[in-house]
Amino acid sequence: MIDRLIEQIKLKQNPTVVGLDPTLEMIPNFLKEKCFKKWGKTPKAVGKMFYKFNKEIIDYSYDLIPAVKPQIAMYERYGVEGLKSYIKTIKYAKKKNLLVIGDIKRGDIFSTAEAYSAHISGTNIEGEFFDLWQEDAVTLNPYMGYDAIEPFMDACKNKDKGLFILVKTSNKSGEEIQDLVVDGKPVYDYIADFVKNWGRSLIGKYGYSNIGAVVGATYKEQGEELRERMPQTFFLVPGYGAQGATASNISGYFDERGLGAIVNSSRGIIAAYKKQGANDKDFAKASREAVVMMREDLRKAIKL
Repeated sequence: MIDRLIEQIKLKQNPTVVGLDPTLEMIPNFLKEKCFKKWGKTPKAVGKMFYKFNKEIIDYSYDLIPAVKPQIAMYERYGVEGLKSYIKTIKYAKKKNLLVIGDIKRGDIFSTAEAYSAHISGTNIEGEFFDLWQEDAVTLNPYMGYDAIEPFMDACKNKDKGLFILVKTSNKSGEEIQDLVVDGKPVYDYIADFVKNWGRSLIGKYGYSNIGAVVGATYKEQGEELRERMPQTFFLVPGYGAQGATASNISGYFDERGLGAIVNSSRGIIAAYKKQGANDKDFAKASREAVVMMREDLRKAIKL
């Protein structure tokens, strides 16, 4: 998986992943009104408008980006209709040759972890196989240890899928646990070592593992230290843009080839039309302009 992602990054000359995390407040009024008129103020209407919104964003940016990252919680809150939109969005992104990182942050154990792993391993019903989610990679929470990771590892080995495991997150309160010092070392360093070791057997041709790490852009020094600590671990980097980080914060997350990380922006891209004061109907065009601006910002800081 990681080789496929890197090849798309090299092809597009852009280490940007667009976070497809819509909220009702982000949806342009014309689209919201159209869906409410047809389906009422219902979960079905929201699911329909989310998909239409995502589809337009993808149509205007797929030639510029290597991947998208839908956050499942934004869809789950609307029940079955929201999940239909999530799956439909993934299928459409795949048609446009984009890789999909399912931002699901699962973290349970044993049979529950095995059930969650169907996101990337697929579902077998007495010999009949179904790839219901079609994600290329997913995010995981390692708090419960290897029991929460192992079923997903099997899919990474057997189906060329990927993981991005939380190591040093972009939110301020993450420090409360991640920065605790145990025997002279912060907790996030212990997690980094686990992730590095879990991924040793899954190194691709570019020198990176299918088992990656989530490392926030808002902690520059810690991110650079983690880059040195985890030289073969690919980073998924949240916190750019809306959370305050710029390309200069993360230049040290990349190697001398300009590889090693993919940088997420959600609100900064999909809600760009609001920030720009653009016409509602130009929301997708505004998102493309935001992608181009982000790409150029990143290119100044790294060498692809």
